[in-house]
Amino acid sequence: MGERDQQGGWRFETRAVHTGQEPDEASGAVVMPITLSTTFAQTAVGEHHGFEYARSGNPTRAALESCVASLEGAVSGFAFASGLAAEDSVLRLCRPGDAVVLGNDAYGGTFRLISKVFGPAGYRWATADLTEPDAPWPDGTRMVWLETPTNPMLTCVDIQAVATRAHAVGAIVVVDNTFATPFLQNPLDHGADVVVHSATKYLGGHSDVVGGFVALNDDELAERVRFTQNAVGAVPAPFDCYLVLRGLKTLALRVERHCLNARAVVDLLVGHPAVERVLYPQLPDHPGHAAAVKQMRDFGGMVSFTCTGGEEAALKVVERAGLFTLAESLGAVESLIEHPARMTHASAAGSALEVPASLVRLSVGIESADDLVADLADALASVS
Repeated sequence: MGERDQQGGWRFETRAVHTGQEPDEASGAVVMPITLSTTFAQTAVGEHHGFEYARSGNPTRAALESCVASLEGAVSGFAFASGLAAEDSVLRLCRPGDAVVLGNDAYGGTFRLISKVFGPAGYRWATADLTEPDAPWPDGTRMVWLETPTNPMLTCVDIQAVATRAHAVGAIVVVDNTFATPFLQNPLDHGADVVVHSATKYLGGHSDVVGGFVALNDDELAERVRFTQNAVGAVPAPFDCYLVLRGLKTLALRVERHCLNARAVVDLLVGHPAVERVLYPQLPDHPGHAAAVKQMRDFGGMVSFTCTGGEEAALKVVERAGLFTLAESLGAVESLIEHPARMTHASAAGSALEVPASLVRLSVGIESADDLVADLADALASVS
């Protein structure tokens, strides 16, 4: 499934292990060292080895930025202290008075950042169904923000179609690629201008680090993100960079297993009497199936479904599950289950992004598929 690197000829799996992570020259260490120094010696005023002060740059962070940029097929990459810090830096590419269009099925934290932080600062924003080619966008749209697949409804948006329309009106396209990961999807190849990640999720992959990432090819936009990264200073600690680098080494293997296990879970859910609707892009009746087939290499480890018994049944299922841990977040080796309306998407209540109260979201981990299916079957039996 890996693709060749245009520069070195390496495929995805090889780049995940090696790009930016050559053995340490001083010691020969195979693992990228964690450089904790906050400042770096200069040989003369203004002459140094590429690093001056840790907010501006750090060797461990530089290795992470090089690696993820390569995996996304990007020229430039920037690591941040969290996914929302990364999003904040991207939104600053706009100016007060500009309009931002946000998909009407998006992560609650993104909606909160745009509506509650940037909105009061003078940024105009609107939600739109980005699966509809003629959905109205406000005049002065300068940024279109989409997720594909979306969180938590797993809507898949045709990146190329949105990019064509956005570029025609002078807007840039930002794609949150957290759910798909660069192993399954590379938005820059489909016309996107900027890719963002919550590195907390699949990139780190072990529920032990918070981080964010921005990848892009446009030099002018990259310089503006670089300036904001340094000026605002929402950068990850060296140890956090090390943890994400370690996670990247097994990203391809993990995502393959996530996909396999997700399909086993979907097989259980489809047709189950306690399940009203299954949301997974591989299903032929999924509204975004065609878009997913067009731009993804597989369909991911996230599965959502609605319960026939409504909110009461959904709450009972998430509380009854045992091997699926009731918790927020996603994309790690352990399987998680949550009730989005009361957890990750509570901030979207009463808005255009409000999610069904009967919805359950699964982050399918890498455990035994048989064990996961048995655990979920027991939870569903409690409401059947």
